[in-house]
Amino acid sequence: MNLTERLADRPMSNPRADRVRDVAGLAGRSARSKRGLFLAEGPQNAREALARHLESPCVDAVYVTGDALAQHPDITALLERVAADRAVFVRLVTREVLAAMSDAVSPQGVVVVCRSLDVPAAGILRPAPQLVAVLARVQDPGNAGTLLRAADAAGADALVLSTGSVDVYNPKAVRSTAGSLFHLPVAVGADLPELVRAARAAGCGILAADGRGDVDLDRLQDLSAARAAGAPVEDTGYDLARPTVWLFGNEAQGLSEEEKALADHRVAVPVYGRAESLNVGTAATVCLYASARAQRRAGRAHR
Repeated sequence: MNLTERLADRPMSNPRADRVRDVAGLAGRSARSKRGLFLAEGPQNAREALARHLESPCVDAVYVTGDALAQHPDITALLERVAADRAVFVRLVTREVLAAMSDAVSPQGVVVVCRSLDVPAAGILRPAPQLVAVLARVQDPGNAGTLLRAADAAGADALVLSTGSVDVYNPKAVRSTAGSLFHLPVAVGADLPELVRAARAAGCGILAADGRGDVDLDRLQDLSAARAAGAPVEDTGYDLARPTVWLFGNEAQGLSEEEKALADHRVAVPVYGRAESLNVGTAATVCLYASARAQRRAGRAHR
């Protein structure tokens, strides 16, 4: 008997049931904080959460519709393995129940309840990382999720959210990560000056993304490419191939003067067109890839 057949005789169909309300309550930050749980919604987040669980247990419960099981055989295969763990609650639900659980406008057939994954900020510096993204007071959950996804794609070692930043377990933030939340260490509530001191002691350089910075990212990339090719270059005071912590600031205000003062350099991403500035997620992607490419040229990347 396959998983769908085993679950079919007991689907949850009451969208007002206590368990449904408990799951839906995790859309609120206070409930997430109190219970140490969050929601991973949709097929991509579900498959990454389940794959992570098989390596390091993190899943508390899975609620899935019959349609989703039929449409995503890879998720069904993962669930077959996860369901063998009696500690994970797996239930078939109706679309109405899933809609009542989900924070999404258009639920995609599966909701996974996961245990919080964040690690202490100090832990990401041991062993010393090559590339870390730090979000300083970033408020929009979509931006936070996009930044985490970009850090994962660039091969960063970790992402850190400072005190005053959005909750990375906000349902919109989790959806925006497209599963990347389950791929790399994330630290939350970090004290920025303390983190920078520790990162510098671990051998990392600190760069602040600043649209009005006096160091041009294009120039740093050109010099990095010249170094990699063995050409003599002038000493710019910073080598993109070295271990680096990037600081990215609040959407509306950017980094404060105090936050920028923590960095070794303030780096501007050049704007060639008429746009006033770049969205923080876009700017972060450009900066992280610049460092990642330089580090790979030098053979220094960890991931």
